[in-house]
Amino acid sequence: MKLTWLGHAAFRIEITDAVILIDPFFTGNPKFAGDVASAARGVTHIVLTHGHGDHVGDTVAIARETGAKVVGDADLIGYLSRQGVANGDPMNSGGTVDEGPFRVSLTVAHHSSGSIDQNGVVHSLGSPHGVVIRAPGERTLYHAGDTDIFSDMALIDEIYAPKIGILPIGDRFTMGGKVAAMAARRFFHFETVIPGHYATFPLVDATADAFVSGMEGSGVDVLVPAVGEVLTL
Repeated sequence: MKLTWLGHAAFRIEITDAVILIDPFFTGNPKFAGDVASAARGVTHIVLTHGHGDHVGDTVAIARETGAKVVGDADLIGYLSRQGVANGDPMNSGGTVDEGPFRVSLTVAHHSSGSIDQNGVVHSLGSPHGVVIRAPGERTLYHAGDTDIFSDMALIDEIYAPKIGILPIGDRFTMGGKVAAMAARRFFHFETVIPGHYATFPLVDATADAFVSGMEGSGVDVLVPAVGEVLTL
């Protein structure tokens, strides 16, 4: 598996026969380096955790250009289909969908999901989720989406046994680094953990220092990639 952090909560995952973008927020993302075409090159699937603009991001444009399948909450996929996404795959919390090269499952997350368009119309975009990616020959990956800590994370670990975790650490809109480290240590058996959803805007934490400090002595491999850095996991 090759994994690239593209800023904020956006990640590119490359596995055999699939290239997956999770929450492809590029346009308007001050930490995104490069261009959208390069980030989306070869993409086969887009997986969305929830409907906020800093997560849906460039989904519609990328899906139109590439034909990538868009996977996510049923209400969100219904909304995006009306925006021009032709190849949507709706699901909901607790469900698993076989995408061929991998299986994707949605889990509970504690956050919100919705948008207000330029006309002031409020759109309900379903529920927020975490995402579990399971592919043959690869370690299971859990992207927690935007969330606070919650004790049922222990059930996510029991059901899916993820070995790679991506946790939000930016505080204010999600759990902060100290609490994210508590979640990783108390509820999961990660081998590798990666922070996300930070250093994007002034309102969220600028560094991963609190998370890294909180993980000291855990025995978990904590990776803090630069934006655009490719990790082989």
